[in-house]
Amino acid sequence: MSRRGKSRYKGRSSLSGLKTTKVIKAFQRAGWKLAPRRGGRHTVLIKQGVRTILAIPRHRVLKQGLLRKLIKDAELTPEEFLKLY
Repeated sequence: MSRRGKSRYKGRSSLSGLKTTKVIKAFQRAGWKLAPRRGGRHTVLIKQGVRTILAIPRHRVLKQGLLRKLIKDAELTPEEFLKLY
């Protein structure tokens, strides 16, 4: 967000304050699947043909910096992600 309070993203003011469960569902709509897991403190998502994994901590809300990194690792733009959200 710029200093004047205007957002670069249309529709939603920013990526902050997004719930983890909805973020995971948005990545699943983009083709990511839940990896088999045993315990742990993160939800792991994998995608066929992509070497990167997405490890999402099980918090109620994700911080903006972490979410931007996950979106970048998933090879999405913030605008594309917000459409899936």
